[in-house]
Amino acid sequence: MNEERVLALAGLFQASALAHQLANEGRCDDLALDASLASVFRIDAPSVVGVYGSVSGIRVGLRTLIGQLDENGRDMAITRMVVTVMRLERALSHRKDLLDQLQQGIVSTKRQVDHFGLNSPQVFSRLAEVYAGTLSTLRPRVMVTGNPQWLQQPALVERVRASLLAAVRSAVLWRQIGGRQWQLLLHRRQCTMLARGLLTGTTLDNR
Repeated sequence: MNEERVLALAGLFQASALAHQLANEGRCDDLALDASLASVFRIDAPSVVGVYGSVSGIRVGLRTLIGQLDENGRDMAITRMVVTVMRLERALSHRKDLLDQLQQGIVSTKRQVDHFGLNSPQVFSRLAEVYAGTLSTLRPRVMVTGNPQWLQQPALVERVRASLLAAVRSAVLWRQIGGRQWQLLLHRRQCTMLARGLLTGTTLDNR
């Protein structure tokens, strides 16, 4: 494990936690959601930190990662979601047609971001549509459980799907820089230590 892999992993945990929170509470941390959504469009960022804008952009993810690695603070719904997203990313990597379709969808959505703004209803709707047309066709499907009161609202479901798309983006990044699922099992303590260090750094210098 190294800091870059921990950052990508935090990005994955953050987007998954946001989807979970939206489905259960109908709301989430807006700044964290903005950082996760922005990562979808930063395909050619020069660094892992650059994908999220700053380390502070994935502060929620670092906290979630630390909590999930601590057996006493683990939320199994988030753990299951993260593992499923990792498996979904592997399935996606074998489908060049869907990868191309996904990239085209993201590029076209970027034009809407430039016109309407990152967290506009139009962008959430388009990202949800991209997710449904590509990633939802693969197995395993990411199952998001929550409060029916929220999951019956189309606009909120679009936010959940957009968050899941951001989770897959981080899973792709994690894999690209050498991240593997077994590392979480064998290097849990090191991963926690690095995450705590990064989180402390954001508090000290607001990176």
